[in-house]
Amino acid sequence: MAMTQEPSVYQRRRKASAQELAQIPWLTLLTAQEREFVAPQIVVSDPKTGDYVCRMGRPVTFWFGVIEGLLKMSTDSASGRTITFTGVPPGGWFGEGTALKREPYRYNIMALRHSVVAGIPVDTFHWLLDNSIGFNRFVMNQFNERVAQFIQAREIDRSNDPDMRVARNLAALFIFVNPHSLQIQHTQSVPSPRFAIACRFLKQGLSAGIVFVAHCGKCSGVIGKRRLTPYTHTK
Repeated sequence: MAMTQEPSVYQRRRKASAQELAQIPWLTLLTAQEREFVAPQIVVSDPKTGDYVCRMGRPVTFWFGVIEGLLKMSTDSASGRTITFTGVPPGGWFGEGTALKREPYRYNIMALRHSVVAGIPVDTFHWLLDNSIGFNRFVMNQFNERVAQFIQAREIDRSNDPDMRVARNLAALFIFVNPHSLQIQHTQSVPSPRFAIACRFLKQGLSAGIVFVAHCGKCSGVIGKRRLTPYTHTK
């Protein structure tokens, strides 16, 4: 009996619901006419853990953002080693540089847990750049965050403090985030003691703009003005 192949992330795409559209930060920056044009073109899919949203060398067709879950941006070196650049939590949109240049992806985007990812066609992305001041401001802020991330990465490379390096690398997970409530989810795949240690490192990263409190398996706090909601790890 032949095995049926599960549909790909692309094949599982569907129209975004009203609730999902409400979680897209840049939609509120558009005029009513712009939203009316763009909203019907937004699609979502539900990558499972280990599914790829983007692959190195593939042509860009959509500009993506995370509604739920967590994605990882990484690349593979010539030696086969995987190099992780950052994580993309809910509220984060990524790949605008690739979409702007219409070039093949230079990185992989993989789901670290079951996620919901939204996307707009690359042609619609360019239409917004040509017609929407609000959208251009959002993208400009995105590029500004990328520059800050690059500078921070250089600073991390030159730091001799291992605790601060861990804290700043964990903080990089939120480079892509908008000022909405976030949630750090911890599952049994990360042992509870390690999770507590990660929270302790984050607490030490005050100079990175991070304030964390860790106790009883919970991690909550503030990243700049971006508040994180408490989450208790899954048994």
